[in-house]
Amino acid sequence: MRRLPVVAGALALLLSACAHKADVNTGGKVRVATTISTLNSFVQGVGGEYVSVKNIVPIGASPETFAPAPQDVATVADADVLVENGAGLETWLDNLLRDSGKRTLHVVVCAQGLPVKNLNPHLWMDPVFAKHYVAKIRDALIAADPAHSVAYRRNAASYDRRLDHLIGQIRQQIATVPPSHRYMIVFHNAWQYYNDRFGITTLGFVERNPGQEPNPQQVAQLIDLAKQHHVHGVFSEPEYSPKILYAIAQGAGITVVEDLYDDSVGTDPRVANYIAMLTYDTNVIVHALK
Repeated sequence: MRRLPVVAGALALLLSACAHKADVNTGGKVRVATTISTLNSFVQGVGGEYVSVKNIVPIGASPETFAPAPQDVATVADADVLVENGAGLETWLDNLLRDSGKRTLHVVVCAQGLPVKNLNPHLWMDPVFAKHYVAKIRDALIAADPAHSVAYRRNAASYDRRLDHLIGQIRQQIATVPPSHRYMIVFHNAWQYYNDRFGITTLGFVERNPGQEPNPQQVAQLIDLAKQHHVHGVFSEPEYSPKILYAIAQGAGITVVEDLYDDSVGTDPRVANYIAMLTYDTNVIVHALK
């Protein structure tokens, strides 16, 4: 991506003002910037009262097509810790880090060390992998704020237990879906790791690359796949246009489900954090597949 055109003098004033405001308002808390809102849950779960968290990509926006603005430079410059997914999700982040001029930033790359499949960055959608995210965030907060290391370790262990409970709940719900019904066609392939973990097959996806619509031949192939495997629905997220989904659904005689969440949590309390989001998503998926 092209580097942001920021006027040096104006940026310096902006960063100075933001830094002063943070010193006053955060009360000595560790200032954490996250690239996507989904990661906020992990930071808040581990950091609790000792962190102040702000995400860069707005709720409801796609991190894969996001274009940073000058205020995002200020968010990074003001942070003590930056939490990113990595694995190629935030292609815009290197320029943002460079423009911020931050030299003492603790950067947490959550997906680092996990098995990335087919260049797919959505590893957080597997709650088993989410425990790896929690551990990395815990270690980064301890490094940034060793005085509260006991609290960070305790909070991380508590969040891991909540994730274990979530994993068990999802497995129980997916088990109620007949194996012959466990197929999904999705708008973009955010569901590979979730599906692989819980025994659902991702037959195909509409958007092969961010922002690239399928050609008529690809749409026809998805319709054929849906018919062959008696797929019950084609799945998407609220931020994407459902136009192509309805074309596939009409051709295959199936349902459109356009209210799943993955890259971003939602403003609805039912999907306001990671655990609530996956609980909600699982309910929607199981209902559609059954």
